[in-house]
Amino acid sequence: VPMVVDAGIGSPRDAVQAMEMGYDAVLVNSAVALAHDPVAMAGAFRLGIQAGRIAYDAGIMAKQDMAVATTPVTGKPFLLS
Repeated sequence: VPMVVDAGIGSPRDAVQAMEMGYDAVLVNSAVALAHDPVAMAGAFRLGIQAGRIAYDAGIMAKQDMAVATTPVTGKPFLLS
């Protein structure tokens, strides 16, 4: 069953988040129609939806409560240039 968000999408950021959560589509009307430049806003939504879908398909890493260093620096000097 396809899942579609049809309310609450006010910006491309909202569309990205919906697509990252696994929704199949978003419906946008007011956000585009009421924008100062509807054509540009529609383009921004298109890019956001594509980015969100690609991120979802790629597999977003799990969020962590704290930052975790991925490069060990213990015992290594910091080089400043």
